[in-house]
Order: sequence, then C-alpha cells, then structure tokens
Amino acid sequence: MRSTEPTDEQRLRAALLRGGDTAMLTGLWALRRHGLEQFPEPGDVHILVSDEREITSSGFVLVERTTRMPAPISRGGLPVAPVYRAALDAARRIRDFDAVQGLLTEAVQRNRCTPDQLDKELRLGSQRGSALPRRALQAILCGAQSIAEADAWEIWKLAGLPPAEWNVRVFDERGTFIAKPDAWCDDIAFAWEIDSRTWHGEGDGYSDTLARNARYTAAGIVFLQTLPIHLRTRPDRVIADLRSAYAAAQRRPRPSVSCRP
Repeated sequence: MRSTEPTDEQRLRAALLRGGDTAMLTGLWALRRHGLEQFPEPGDVHILVSDEREITSSGFVLVERTTRMPAPISRGGLPVAPVYRAALDAARRIRDFDAVQGLLTEAVQRNRCTPDQLDKELRLGSQRGSALPRRALQAILCGAQSIAEADAWEIWKLAGLPPAEWNVRVFDERGTFIAKPDAWCDDIAFAWEIDSRTWHGEGDGYSDTLARNARYTAAGIVFLQTLPIHLRTRPDRVIADLRSAYAAAQRRPRPSVSCRP
C-alpha cells in the first residue's frame, strides 16, 4: 500500500496530540483558523505547551513552551490561541517587515483584536524577534489601517512635522461630512491622502476622489495627495511636498471645520 502525505487537518491534530491535553495552536495556522489570510503560507505547526511539559519540537511540529498559557478558543473543534497572541507568536518568527505589518494590520482592521491587546502582549511576551513587530505596532497604535498608511506614518516622522491624527472624520461648519483623511492636522486644517486610484481615468474610485477633493476645496482645507508607491520610491520628494503643503496650510486662516474619531 502506497503511503500518502497527511492533510493539513491531520497535521494540526497530530501536533496537538504531541503537545498533550492543554496544548493549543498558535502562529500562522492559528490565524488561518481565525479566518485571517494576509500572511505567508503556513509551514510547521506551531503549538503552545505549558513550560512544565518536557517536550521539544520534532518534524513539522514547532513546540513553544511558555509560562503564559492563554485561554484557548475553539475553532473548528481545535483549541487555538487568541488572535493577539497567535499574531505576535507568528510575527516574532517572520523576518520580512511588510509581512509583519500586513499580519498585524489585518488582525486589527478585521476587529479580531485591538492595538492595545497587541501592545500588552508584545510587552509581556518574549522579546526575542520583537523588533519588527514593535516597529509595525507603532504605526497601528497611531491609527494606521494599512501597509500604505504605516509607510505614510514613517514618512511623516521623517518629515519632522508635528504629530497628526489618523483616520478621523472631518466635517464642515454645518456638520456635513467632508472626508476621512489618512492624516489630519486639526490646528491648521491640513489633510493628507494616500490615494492608490487618484489618477485612474475611469470607475467609481476616480469619481469619488474628485468629489472628495471638491469638498476639501469648498471647505477651504489644504490637502495633499500621494500615491502609495511614492512613499517608498520617492520618499524625499514626498517629504518635500508634505512640508510645502503644511506650510501653505499654516499661512492661510484656518477654516471653520472640525474632526471626530
């Protein structure tokens, strides 16, 4: 009889059997079980076991012994670590910053965990491999909701401008909604938009962008549009544009607009 490769489900169950009664999935396989997908293809099955267990990694099973066993969540009949723990257990083992940023951003954006939960877990957990997750989390804690916004947050810091608010809603003096800019400086009413479809000549995205820009102009808001690719390919140009637009907003009287979370 010819042997066949075990299925993913069989590998997960075999790993948990090796870990014992209190073992649970963590890392990428756990995130997939939670319904997330913005991360590299899972490989070894990463499990958490109590530090008291005398058990080591073997074959496709990556065993992590810990004194901080979280309460497991059942997903598809298997015990799984909560998203904030699984995400950081995975992120500490990934060496690509974009992958780490995408993983943590998706977890927050899809309301599987909060930035504060990630921050607490990062502080309390192992510090091995924590440099990239810590860097990625800084942007998320400030309100970045995508990889492009995280890039924008780092560019903003390099520009040396005062802190901005991220993803707040802006209204005119009558309380009519204007827009939800990526970055907003309320003291001078300056908006920064990271627009991937700004100059596309067709489709609803283009029309929506034109309508938004018209609302900015009508309200007297100074705004700057930047393509995501330019955040990495032309950072010096973007920084110069930011400083110039910010200075222009400072020079004119502030319009009567307000922002809300």
